[in-house]
Amino acid sequence: MSLKKQIEDKLNEALKAKDKNTYPTLRLIVSAIKDAEIAGRSKGQKEIKDIDIIGILKKMIKQRNESREVYKKAGRSELLEIETKEINVISIFLPKQLTEEETKKICEQVVKSVGASSMKDMGKVMGVLKSKYADILDFSKVSGIIKGILN
Repeated sequence: MSLKKQIEDKLNEALKAKDKNTYPTLRLIVSAIKDAEIAGRSKGQKEIKDIDIIGILKKMIKQRNESREVYKKAGRSELLEIETKEINVISIFLPKQLTEEETKKICEQVVKSVGASSMKDMGKVMGVLKSKYADILDFSKVSGIIKGILN
C-alpha cells in the first residue's frame, strides 16, 4: 500500500473516531501532498512517489522543530506541546531513523569505499549516502560525523 493511501486511511480513521489530536495534522499532511501533486502535474508527473512524500514529511517535521525552539525560548509551553504532538503524528509515517552508532558505521563504510581522505571528498561521501540511505539517515547528524571521520 502506498504511503499516500496509508495517510488517507489514517485520516479517515481519525475523523470517524473524532480524534482531535490527530486529524488536523493528518489533514495538513494530505494538503501538502496534494499541493506537491499539483506542482508535479505542471512538470508532467502523473503520481507522487513515496520518496517525495517522505521528503514532504521530513520538511514538515523540520518546520515544527524550528517552531518548538522558538516557543521554548518564549516560554509558550502550550504551543510547544501542540508542535510536539504534530511531530509525533507525522513521524508515524516516516521510516525508522538509524541510531547515531549505526549512522557512524555506515558513514565509516562509505568513506572507506569511496576512498575519501580529506574534507574535499565530503561531497562524494554525501552523494553516496544520499543515493543509498536518504530515507533512513538524519543528514543533520551525518555531516558532523563525516567531518569527524575525515579530520
